[in-house]
Amino acid sequence: HRSAGPIRIRASSAVPIGFLSHCDDQMHRELIRAGAEADGTAPAVQTDARNALAGGFFTRAWVRLRGRSPAGSAGQQRPLGVSYRDIGGLHKEIARVREMIELPLRHPQLFRTLGVEPPRGVLLYGPPGCGKTLIARAVAHEAGVHFIAVNGPEIIQHGYGESEAYLRKIFQDAQEHAATIVFIDEIDAIAPNRDTVLGDVEKRVVAQLLALMDGLSSRGKIIVIAATNLPNSIDPALRRPGRFDREISMGPPDKAGRYEILQIHTRGMPLAADVDLEHVAAMTHGFLGADLAALAREAGMLCARDTLSTCRFDSDGSVSADSMAGVRVEMKYFEAAYGEIELSTTRDVFSEVPDVTWADVGGLDDAKRVLRETVEWPLHHGERFRYAGIRPPKGVLLVGGPGTGKTLIAKALAAQCKVNFIAVKGPELLSKWVGESERGIRDIFRKARQAAPVIVFFDEIDAIAPTRGEAAGGARVSERMVGQLLLEMDSIEALGDVVVLAASNRPDLIDRALLRPGRFDVVVELPFPDEASRLAILSVHCRRRRVAADVSLETIAAATEGMTGADLEALCRRAALQAIRDSMERDPGGNFVPFVVQRRHFEAAMADLFRGGKVLEEKPPPPR
Repeated sequence: HRSAGPIRIRASSAVPIGFLSHCDDQMHRELIRAGAEADGTAPAVQTDARNALAGGFFTRAWVRLRGRSPAGSAGQQRPLGVSYRDIGGLHKEIARVREMIELPLRHPQLFRTLGVEPPRGVLLYGPPGCGKTLIARAVAHEAGVHFIAVNGPEIIQHGYGESEAYLRKIFQDAQEHAATIVFIDEIDAIAPNRDTVLGDVEKRVVAQLLALMDGLSSRGKIIVIAATNLPNSIDPALRRPGRFDREISMGPPDKAGRYEILQIHTRGMPLAADVDLEHVAAMTHGFLGADLAALAREAGMLCARDTLSTCRFDSDGSVSADSMAGVRVEMKYFEAAYGEIELSTTRDVFSEVPDVTWADVGGLDDAKRVLRETVEWPLHHGERFRYAGIRPPKGVLLVGGPGTGKTLIAKALAAQCKVNFIAVKGPELLSKWVGESERGIRDIFRKARQAAPVIVFFDEIDAIAPTRGEAAGGARVSERMVGQLLLEMDSIEALGDVVVLAASNRPDLIDRALLRPGRFDVVVELPFPDEASRLAILSVHCRRRRVAADVSLETIAAATEGMTGADLEALCRRAALQAIRDSMERDPGGNFVPFVVQRRHFEAAMADLFRGGKVLEEKPPPPR
């Protein structure tokens, strides 16, 4: 009944949380998806409301009405159930948080003896999904203290003064239940920089939060943990000592950390003998904890899909016990799931997964060798470079005319290195708003550091980094972008395993400061292909096509001097189209008859590309 207060729905294990439909009365109509929180959530589902309530469909979650917290409290003491054993890959971060929080709570007399003031707050910052909330819940659970969790946006209320009152209520509850950990998620939503924010509510909330943190009387008994993925958006007054005494950065885990996280998320799975979690950890560069959880969940879903398509069912429609006994999550499901997961760190920076290999790049042998030595070797054999005292290049510039394969070879390099790849088209960064273009560059490098090892590829870099001082008016934005790019490449914060790859067909337009050693150290020229390279390119584009015996690729390679790789690809495509046209003319009824691409089709395609061009000379085809 409505007068009974918020409804709490509990069950025994983690299953999907989602929408309730077909509500028959006013109470059920008020059951909406209002911050349902569980240990593991999956895509939304729809089911009958009464059946869901009666059958315990929802699991270990609080379903809150109208955004209010249980029992009328200003914050929410959520069921924790999380220990340090449930967190992988964050040992250093956990140790620092425990030092700041558990020690003052467990041993206050030690701090009094030393005359040291315990901390008031800890700020956790990192990309979404890195484990900030999980650490806060685990610390509260392990310390055995009262835990009040609140999402930043929930504090903002409609009426004048209600937001500040809501915040005061949270800290009042904390005082009454000390020792208490107050966890504020997404604190940037309620405490933005007052110099840049326009709203009056946010300014008052920031001032109230400052006053509350300065007025904490139970020093060491009440600790505020805040989390954000935008630390630079928070008001600087909150980040000084005495408020948030320590800031802890949380980035993507390394290989060992990813292995630990995968072990945690698969410990309840029936894994097949061929599953190699170390190999999965090695191939998931840049994955956060949430990404790895999604990977394990997707692998399980793929296994369930295959199982349901082949298993036997009992008379009641459930999967038979014999079929369930043989279910195993195999390595192939993890490999398939890997292609479905989009990284949290690179989702909004034009990322893509290359599917190009060196075999797809015809010719360019010298360029391939240089890229292997300057990019692939440092990423895979960094210890040899450190032993030799050699600093790998920060940037590599690909120079060549249109169609010479700059973008293709960049994708093949990323696939060969088995690292993440962020492709940025230069003109897409340009914005009419002052500062937005520079912020775009900053965001790209910030995301790249989080997703390392990674190759950042700037296509048409001359569009965003032209020579400074040679234009006026709108070119000022380009000058600022050049400056920002220089700052990022020279940043005190090391790029680490971030390699900047750029391409241009007008290197003379690029600002000279970018081309000095220490920025784009290596310049790789991609020339027009010679005859041997043209033959290799033609072989690549004809290997999946049925070509007649009268076609001599050597003859075509000799007759196509001056053509680029893109031109040769277009030639092969047009020849195949000519063959399709002939097939349709021979049998207009639509009955498919196998056909091959013949020499005359290549001649017709050549005539289309170059009117009055060179006719292929008669040469016998090589033996096949």
